[in-house]
Order: sequence, then C-alpha cells, then structure tokens
Amino acid sequence: MAYDDIELTRDGAVAIIQMDRPKALNALNLNMMKELADALSKLEADDSVSCVILTGNEKAFAAGADIKDMAEDDYLGLYKNDRFEENHMATERFRKPIIAAVAGYALGGGCEVAMMCDFIIAADNAKFGQPEINLGVMPGMGGTQRMLRAVGKAKTMDLCLTGRMMDADEAERAGLVSRVVPLDKLMETAKEAAAKIASQSQPIAMMTKETVEAGFEMSLAQGIRYERRLFQSMFTTHDQKEGMAAFIEKRKPHFKNR
Repeated sequence: MAYDDIELTRDGAVAIIQMDRPKALNALNLNMMKELADALSKLEADDSVSCVILTGNEKAFAAGADIKDMAEDDYLGLYKNDRFEENHMATERFRKPIIAAVAGYALGGGCEVAMMCDFIIAADNAKFGQPEINLGVMPGMGGTQRMLRAVGKAKTMDLCLTGRMMDADEAERAGLVSRVVPLDKLMETAKEAAAKIASQSQPIAMMTKETVEAGFEMSLAQGIRYERRLFQSMFTTHDQKEGMAAFIEKRKPHFKNR
C-alpha cells in the first residue's frame, strides 16, 4: 500500500523502510508511527522478507517526536490512548532482524526507535541524544532503559540529564552503534549486512535474535540454559542438516527456511 510519511521498498529478501518527512527532519508524528507499525506488521507476515533496514535521510534519521503533535496532551489522554505502546513497540516486537541505518540526527524518539532495532550502523555525520529534559520531560519510549543497557549508567545519566548530543565516534566507543561508515557508504553497508543476514536460515536468524534479546531479561545462568535449549531444538530443522552438510562438503548451503 501507499504511505504518506514512510516509503517501503524491496531489494530481494531485504525490505527498506525510509522515514520520509524531510521538512520536519523526520519528526515522529502519530501518522508516521502508525504507518511504521502497519508496514512492520505486513513485513512480519511476509515469508519472502528476511531482514529489514530502517532509515531516514542524510540530514536526519528522526530528530525526535513531533512536539506540535503532542504539546497539548495531558496525563489521562496519554494514559488512556498510549501512542507509544501500539506504534513504537511494533519496532521492538518485530521478530525478524532489523537494522537501523542512521545518518544525521537521531534524537529523542528517533534515538529510541534506533535503539529498538537489533543494531545500528551509523554514518560519520550521525548525532545521538535524549534531549527531552530541555522540553521539561524525560524520555518516554524506553530511552532511559535501552540507553542504560547499551552504554551504562554514567553515559546515560550524562545524556539524559544534560540533553547533549554525542557524535558517531563517541556512540561507537560507548557501544551504542555497531560500526561507523562514511555517509556515502551508509546504505551500501547496511544493504550488505542485511543481504548477508537474509542469506541465512530465516528461522535460525529469528531464534538467534530472540536469544540475544532474552539475555537482557535473564540472569547469566538462565540465559545460557535458554540458549542451549534453542540450540538443541535447531537440530530438528532441515537448515541445520543442510548447513553442516555443506560445511563438510565445502560448498555453499542452500537453506529452505525450515
């Protein structure tokens, strides 16, 4: 279907969602959030899609929430009609691998959405931050929690309490992003990573993602036990037999996603 505030394209088994409100630096309004949730729902159900790239433009991944869209909200309205739960959580709940390709500003809600993805590839002009305190609020889509788990308490306190931005190099050193590349190589690099993921067994990639995510919620002993059980279950799949046979026979595996 056609969307107003995002563009959805395909490159083989890779789907690319581009947030597309350039005049607003891709600020996250309610319509964009609904469209993003709708697109992810459809891609979740599409077996021909194995990996997704979420991106913006050269100036902004997303410069935050659309303040005009929420400035007059009140507590009861937000509580009863939680715009975050149904729309932003669609990114976090997406079961297939999803990569954030970030150039320019990823601030506030934009930074939070990037952190909901499985990993971030950043252009060298990227800027990350949680500047909500400058507006008299704090992050409300998991910014204090996901940032804490990504970069630790000190850096999270610094960013959330001062509202400052950190550049791509600092974000990589802190562990927020997986790699930094030149701006003109961002989408090429993201597509290469997504194509590599898409070439793997889709259910095995999904279970690997699930296991890493589960580790955030478990003790080490619980996480290792969970990992071992899923690892063992993979030996019931065609793709495990094919992958190991291909290794022994020194050929490329032909996964069938089953």
